[in-house]
Amino acid sequence: MQMNKAYRKAALAKTVVLFITLLFAFTSSAFALDLETALTKGLVGEVDDGYIAIPPKAGNEAAELVDEVNGKRLDVYKEIAEKNGISVEATGQRTFQKRYPDFPAGTWVKIQGTWSQK
Repeated sequence: MQMNKAYRKAALAKTVVLFITLLFAFTSSAFALDLETALTKGLVGEVDDGYIAIPPKAGNEAAELVDEVNGKRLDVYKEIAEKNGISVEATGQRTFQKRYPDFPAGTWVKIQGTWSQK
C-alpha cells in the first residue's frame, strides 16, 4: 500500500515537472522576439554585409535573435554564392543593396561601419 502511495507521488511529481516544462516552452516561444518586431523597435538593424546587428544603445535583448537570423542568412548566402560562383561576402552585400529600398523609414542601418536610421 505504501509503495502504491510513493508511486503515485512520484508520478504526480513527474507530471508537474512535465507540465511546467511544456508551459515554459510554449510561453517562451510565444514571447520570443521576431525579426520584424525587433527591427521596428530598433533592437536590431541591417548591416551592409547582409547580416543584422544590434545598433548603439539598443541593449542585448535581441542578441539571441541576431545569432539565429545571421546563421540562417549565412546558410542561404552560401547556397546562393555556390550556385552563382561568387563569394559569400559578395552575396550578403548584394542582398543588402537589393533589400535596402524596402527597409521602412526609421530602420537602423550600418553602412561602412556607421550606424544611422533610414
